[in-house]
Amino acid sequence: MAIKNTLVIKLEKHATKDIRDSHTNGDLTVIWRDWDNIIKKTPKMVYVSSVNPGEIKGPHLHKNRTSYFSCIHGKVVFVIKDKDGDFEEIEVDSEKPVLVCVPNGITSAHVNVGKEQARILVLADIAWRPNDNEMINVKIDGYDWNKWKIN
Repeated sequence: MAIKNTLVIKLEKHATKDIRDSHTNGDLTVIWRDWDNIIKKTPKMVYVSSVNPGEIKGPHLHKNRTSYFSCIHGKVVFVIKDKDGDFEEIEVDSEKPVLVCVPNGITSAHVNVGKEQARILVLADIAWRPNDNEMINVKIDGYDWNKWKIN
């Protein structure tokens, strides 16, 4: 599913089975395979970003890096300001896994809208280096951040 400047890809989720009696013992979510051709440039960095309940990470943009996000624990909303100045809100959680692609030059933030710490797996096509000045913090005017406050 494409949302203007952002790509949201539904991920495969498979039940896993116990080897003794075949009861379901968990699941496996496929984030990335080289042969799927979802991610055009091979990831150069993979990390987990955590966000405390009610907190916002960002907004910022990456000048050169394209990032792919998958919420692996909890629930978050990606707030994306596209190149036309319009906002996109993508609500994701670990139960219905998706991969959200935010291209370079696009402003985004993620908001934890749940009651526990959220964890987001991030795949990036350019690895972060200290002091590389690749990320720019951005102030977004005209967006109601208060609607995500947890009571």
